Amino acid sequence: MLFGANDQSVAAEEAFTNRQAQWQAVVTALTDHLHRVAGPTFDVEDFAGPRHNVLVAHGVGGIGKSTLSRKIEASLTHPEGRPAQWAEPAWPIEKLLPVRIDLARSTGIDFERLMLSIRLAVASLGRPMPAFDLALRRHWERNHPGEPLEDYLRRGGLFSRFSNAVNLPSQLQSSLADVAQVLAMPGTIGGAVGQLTTALVGALRERRQTVRALAGCARLADILEAEADLETLSFAAHLLAWDLHQLPADQRVTPVVLFDSFEEVGTRTHRDFERLLQRIVWLMPNVFFVITGRDRLQWAEEGLAGQLDWTGPTAWPGLAGHVPGARAHHGPAVRQILVGDFSPQDCDDHLARRLATGGQPLIGLDLRAAITARSHGLPLYLDLAVMRFLEIRRTGRTPQPDDFGDFPALISRTLSDLTSDERHVLRSVSLLDAFSVSLATQVAGLTHDAAALRLTDRPFIREDQSGLWPFHLHQVVRSAIRNAEDHTDDRWSEQDWHRAATRALTALGQEWAHGPRRDRAVLIGVLRQGLRLARDFNLDELGWLADAAFSYIGDSVWEPLDPPAHGHQGTELSTPADALVETLSALARRQREHRARTVQRLTAVIDSGLLPAELQEMPLYYRAKALRDIGRDEDSRRGYQQVADHGGRLAAAARRGLAQAARLAGDFPTALAAAQQLGWEGRHQRVLGDLYWVQGEVERAAEAYLAGRLEAEQHAKAGEAAHTQAMRAVAVAFTDPRQADDELDLAQRLLANLDLRATTINAAIASLIRDAGNPTLDDRVRTLRTELDAAGLTSMTPTLDVAVAFHQAVQGDHEALAATIARLREQTSNGMYAYYTDIAHFMADLPLPNDHTPPRWLDSATATRARWRALVTARRDLLRTSR
Repeated sequence: MLFGANDQSVAAEEAFTNRQAQWQAVVTALTDHLHRVAGPTFDVEDFAGPRHNVLVAHGVGGIGKSTLSRKIEASLTHPEGRPAQWAEPAWPIEKLLPVRIDLARSTGIDFERLMLSIRLAVASLGRPMPAFDLALRRHWERNHPGEPLEDYLRRGGLFSRFSNAVNLPSQLQSSLADVAQVLAMPGTIGGAVGQLTTALVGALRERRQTVRALAGCARLADILEAEADLETLSFAAHLLAWDLHQLPADQRVTPVVLFDSFEEVGTRTHRDFERLLQRIVWLMPNVFFVITGRDRLQWAEEGLAGQLDWTGPTAWPGLAGHVPGARAHHGPAVRQILVGDFSPQDCDDHLARRLATGGQPLIGLDLRAAITARSHGLPLYLDLAVMRFLEIRRTGRTPQPDDFGDFPALISRTLSDLTSDERHVLRSVSLLDAFSVSLATQVAGLTHDAAALRLTDRPFIREDQSGLWPFHLHQVVRSAIRNAEDHTDDRWSEQDWHRAATRALTALGQEWAHGPRRDRAVLIGVLRQGLRLARDFNLDELGWLADAAFSYIGDSVWEPLDPPAHGHQGTELSTPADALVETLSALARRQREHRARTVQRLTAVIDSGLLPAELQEMPLYYRAKALRDIGRDEDSRRGYQQVADHGGRLAAAARRGLAQAARLAGDFPTALAAAQQLGWEGRHQRVLGDLYWVQGEVERAAEAYLAGRLEAEQHAKAGEAAHTQAMRAVAVAFTDPRQADDELDLAQRLLANLDLRATTINAAIASLIRDAGNPTLDDRVRTLRTELDAAGLTSMTPTLDVAVAFHQAVQGDHEALAATIARLREQTSNGMYAYYTDIAHFMADLPLPNDHTPPRWLDSATATRARWRALVTARRDLLRTSR
């Protein structure tokens, strides 16, 4: 950088990322801490001064932060545990007391276990910690009555982790016995902790000479008097710091607490756990803390005041070095270091400091943001971007964001020390979002796993064991291999890429059909990658993608599938893959788009004629559903009939659509006869439930919906189970509001991870029916009406108005009911759902208009009227008795 420009005013600053430098940072910070604590001015009860007892190492996931944390713990525990390249510290290790605490959720850590871990580590000193032990024992008695601490430690595995854990209960008992003795209380204190602390607080308040040993702890009485909850336990960390400071000088040690996986203590909007941990760090100034996590600590930012107890650069001067907008601190006070890749904030900070002139960043804010976004935190990319910036600047042109894309140098640097097979595997897996060793080997077309195994050890391969496939290529490296101009000797031709894409598509199909898992997560994973490959490389043979597409729609869950394009130009459909991508995208997007837009998109697919015959029925069927939703019932019926006549995979679903069309037209006997022929594939129980509830036979409908949900669960169809459960809630809500609470709760749980807009609205309608008679429903009705309009779910509006009519009939609001009936007559003027008008009249026991054409009820209009009227009067009686 120094020789990259003639301008001598341009200053360059270098950043480090190697582990040796990070160990040196630990050594420097810990040495500074030891000097401070040993100094004559150090006061363990100073609650106002700045804190210098924390060091933070942060970086992206999988970069080795946990390994670094473990290595630091080992190096502070045993000299032989220190890596050979790490320098030996000047201070004696025996004066340190390291304890590492993994905050990952998988460890089951909570704040109580965290505090116990620190105390158990201190137990190795073989001495009671009287002030803290009193508070701990009081906390334990209040929050774990009847549970011995020894049993908890043994059951929680803490005894096995801490070799001196067995000494803690006896040390606690010793502390209690000593206090009881000085207070002249009889016997060994066991269950009388409350009595003991009360007596001790009184003695402390009266400043009796007998308790002078504890009287020096100014906050002890206040903590013992406070509610024994987690907040108080966090403040009790000060008591442990005080106890440690009372040890004789020749027995005093410095605890080093290593908090790992700090990103898992919460989010940057929910800081409750973080606040407790920060309190420990602040209240234990004689303890040194090493925190490793994905993000830098924000404690030095004043904007967090109120969320945390102590904030700002004055409180945490060592943490302010990388705070945006703050003046960087230099020298040993800097206590935040990076491990590997940079976070976005640090990318910007790096670019701002990398080149400067006159003390100001040479690279502007907008350009820094563009480079940061494209770097994905890779330090190498940032350095290459700075070099390109200088190169463009030398030409006299101002660098622009478009100048910073993929760097060919990333390819050569990434491939430089790989074997030929490893280079081949690397290019192959760049086609995939994620991969396993076996999948990488198949995509590469190799017969052995060795090259893929070696590749997974490379630093640009990230590992996430919670994913479908554990490995993925660093995004910047992947983008460079796919997009940048490759000048290496073994670069691939277009045919090489096409052959690799064909192998990848085949391998993904094998993964779905014969892999270790065959669940919906795998289906979505292979579909997203397979669709993109087929589209971007114009693979005409869809193969397994057709079967996978039918499996995708079979559960009605509708996860987003539209894959990002790689060099895909325009929106015109030109290949079968284009048409299939557009079809599945339209089906998923209809949960968030107006149904008229869904009709438009599916019509374009149908008209293109690109889909093979076996897939053509898919856009035909779902266009028929969308046409029904927007009120074009005759067009919808014709579409269903076309699919049913074709006799393909969706024929049973189309016959269900025709049965439902008969129901919508009020031809209930025909709908019933059709429903009885549908079977599970045609969702017969759901059709029966839809038919029974409009007859006023809501109990019978609820039974049918329950049977439908159980069938759906038996066939592992989460979407169908959620839908039938929501409709069961609708049926039950008419008769039993209390049971409806349970049914709605189950519906919400089934919907939790699904994107089913219409089903979610059905559940909301059920909640309205449950609350019928409550005068505060108007706002909820307006909100639902707006949502239906926005979604284009016109067909559901009459159902909402039936719920409103039930509410108004229960209230006896004849004027409002008349308006609702008028609205229903207008909505159903085409003959579809016309029976909803009958139902509204039945609810209020009103005569039907003379010009009204009744539907074909399953038994008789008189019986149906009586059932609906009985539901209204039963609800009135229920409301009257509950007042």
